[in-house]
Amino acid sequence: MNRMKVDEEEYWHSSKCKAFTFEDEDDELSQLKESKRAVNSLRDIVDDDDDLEKFSWSGEPVGSISWSIKETASTNSTPEGSDLGLQRSSSSTASFPKQASSYSLSSFFKGRNKHGSFQSLSDALTDTGVKNYAPELRRPKAEYKDYDSVWSPKETVRRLQRGKVCPLERFHSLQEKLLLLDEAVAGHDGNVITAVLVFLKRTLKKEVLFRELELRQVALCHFIHFLKETGDQKLLLDLLRFLDRMEEVALTQYRDHLTILDAEKRKEFLKDCIGLPFSLEDSALVQDHYTLLERQIIIEVNDKHLEAAGQTEIFRKHPRKASILNMPLVTTLFYSCFYHYTEAEGTLSSPASLKKTFKIPDKQYVLTALAARAKLRAWHDVDALFTTKNWLGYTKKKAPIGFHRVVEILQRNNAPVQILQEYVRLVEDVETKLNLAMKYKCHDVVIDTYKDLKDRLQLMAYRCKVDRGSPAEEKIDTILSNPQIRWKN
Repeated sequence: MNRMKVDEEEYWHSSKCKAFTFEDEDDELSQLKESKRAVNSLRDIVDDDDDLEKFSWSGEPVGSISWSIKETASTNSTPEGSDLGLQRSSSSTASFPKQASSYSLSSFFKGRNKHGSFQSLSDALTDTGVKNYAPELRRPKAEYKDYDSVWSPKETVRRLQRGKVCPLERFHSLQEKLLLLDEAVAGHDGNVITAVLVFLKRTLKKEVLFRELELRQVALCHFIHFLKETGDQKLLLDLLRFLDRMEEVALTQYRDHLTILDAEKRKEFLKDCIGLPFSLEDSALVQDHYTLLERQIIIEVNDKHLEAAGQTEIFRKHPRKASILNMPLVTTLFYSCFYHYTEAEGTLSSPASLKKTFKIPDKQYVLTALAARAKLRAWHDVDALFTTKNWLGYTKKKAPIGFHRVVEILQRNNAPVQILQEYVRLVEDVETKLNLAMKYKCHDVVIDTYKDLKDRLQLMAYRCKVDRGSPAEEKIDTILSNPQIRWKN
């Protein structure tokens, strides 16, 4: 029992790693002891039966000190003979080439390699100089079938439709490539058609490709769409010129202005686009675009200066949130109605000047101006916007967009009830007028409408919806008690 306790303490206090000393580590005896420890540790790892002791051909225990000394002597004296014997013994079993190793079997147990330096057991086990001669397993031949087999154009298209790997580089002649394209078009699969077109684009001259695509309209449409999506502008323009589609060429070049961020450079680009072969309608639109951008640049410079000076009231109360450059015409008109509504028609920033220059319809102008002035709560301007005079001098309110839309815009901008009631009364359709009046709680409009309709029952029903003691209830009671009104029910 005491012996087991002593062994246990010796085990826990012992260590295989020695502390560093300045003593000579080339001592032969210390080397042999270290090699014996390595052999014993290796036996613990690889041997299942610890009770069996192994002996060499001379009868000495393998791993003993005397066996290690003899092994060292034999290795140093006759290296060629040992290699020859090893080759003879291994020639009957395998014909693998001999791999030069950085250590021998004897040096493995001694702890010394061929170069004379010591290596540990872990270094020996992890040495990468040993080549593994295990044969590499090849892939089954079925996996190489997709690459080795020769498919016809029809079979190729079918395989592409199923998502199979099918290299198109096997089709070398123009006839084979065009037959492949025809089969792809006949398959009605856009992905396959695009894949074949990409292959033809890469392997054919563009003149040949354009000539053949002109005869195949379906493939041509796919190819044009593909070039637009990929942004291959140069090849697209060449194709459109080859097809003599000059209007499409002009429109494609015109779209390039979207990539120009600087306003002055964009203006110059649009000026050059005016001379392109557009249709009459498109040519007028490009001219208007150029004129609008030119005017926006002038307005932006002036308004920046006014805002920085801080002397204009509208810019102090409502600072600008964004630049007017490159904005649409309707946005520019709203901006002008918001900041420059009272300016004369002769100025570039005047709403009237914009309307006249770009021929803005009355409905669009009134709708935009109403939204801008209602946002500023300029109710006098809103009233003047719909007031007209006839040849006799009488005033009348008229709305080209319909007064029901006027009411909706005013309500979105939180107009007072008195303003809403004034425009709700101007709605011509009675049912629409009642619905708007009830929705926005214009009680006077509802009461007067039912009075004009002489609908006593509806008026009594509406009396229950208003607040008790409110002016609306008193007005309803006064109307109901009037004996001069002849009710229809």
